[in-house]
Amino acid sequence: MAKSTSPVSDVAGRYAGSLFELALEQNVVEKVESDLDDFEALLSESTDLKRLIESPVFSADDQYKAISAFVARAKMSDLVGNFLRVVARNRRLFAVPGMIRAFRAIAAEQRGEIVADITSAHPLSPEQDRELKSALTGIAGKTVTMKVTVDPSLLGGLIVKMGSRQIDTSLKTKLNSLKLALKEVG
Repeated sequence: MAKSTSPVSDVAGRYAGSLFELALEQNVVEKVESDLDDFEALLSESTDLKRLIESPVFSADDQYKAISAFVARAKMSDLVGNFLRVVARNRRLFAVPGMIRAFRAIAAEQRGEIVADITSAHPLSPEQDRELKSALTGIAGKTVTMKVTVDPSLLGGLIVKMGSRQIDTSLKTKLNSLKLALKEVG
């Protein structure tokens, strides 16, 4: 598998690896993963939190104070709280989404799983969920953990990202391909 040379992914990987080692030492990998999932959900819902993390306007001290207050209110584990404070103090909050993805990948690999990011045009039924998981398990040869997001702009179909592979069966992509083909003809 190709390694990314992106500075953001390198930073995210190093921080996630350190967090994973600490979580493993303390036997709290599942709790840390759960806290990171909660943080990611809050990040996707809160424009203020997203702005705090993405904006270079805030000083390290401002980010540290805001993250400290947030962690206290969200009742996260000490390990995740301290981790987010260190990240804020080091001005690396912009890389937190990548850190969360990297942590999930490391934890899944440790459990002998592979993570599949699924983007669907509509929520999957329990039957579709089971069938897709079964098919992906057959392809990967490992237990597959699916992270499903819904994106109505796909119109129909799925986009499946698993490791370095991506399968795009979305109607949106097919229509865009058709549009390009028609432009070439006419």
